[in-house]
Amino acid sequence: PESRPLPAQGIASSKQRGAMAESWWSQRFVEVLDAYGLGARMQRGRRYARTGQVLTLQVGTGLLSAQVQGSRPTPYLVTVQAPPADDRSWAAVEAALRDQVGLVARLMAGEVPPELDEIATDTGLALLPSRWDDLATHCSCPDWESPCKHLAAVLYLFADQLDGDPWLLLAWRGRSREDLLAHLETIGSRDGDDGFPSWW
Repeated sequence: PESRPLPAQGIASSKQRGAMAESWWSQRFVEVLDAYGLGARMQRGRRYARTGQVLTLQVGTGLLSAQVQGSRPTPYLVTVQAPPADDRSWAAVEAALRDQVGLVARLMAGEVPPELDEIATDTGLALLPSRWDDLATHCSCPDWESPCKHLAAVLYLFADQLDGDPWLLLAWRGRSREDLLAHLETIGSRDGDDGFPSWW
């Protein structure tokens, strides 16, 4: 039987009904979850994300880590890892961005250009997962199935946050906003180009 989670006042998703993601890049996470076919668990995961059962969510390089309040007093620990992005791949992506400053402008405006995803994929740096096996996941709950509702809640919440801040996606893959812009400026300085856009 379905267990009832203890009440929590964590991070509730901004979407209290309907789709959990709006942008194409956040929908990718939802599609990966939905494609797994665990309808009931995914429904519970969405409910957890909407009601604030995710107490904390931290975004690090290649790692999402979270605490999720379930039916037991001690919150469950959840981690979602992506394959590490090597420096060579990021260097290729940054060189392409330097040549196409319009893509960076779109990032600054709160959009992940599809062209950026294509550029990254061509260099071997997958910004977004295409299937569940692309992720290494763990939850400390006793549920034998993966993704469990706690993992689902974390990914639904992350997808929700990506709608508002697409830079979280790049941070998860190894480049914060500050790091990326600094790398692009370094490339421009090395090439003898100091004519940076005003928002650089």
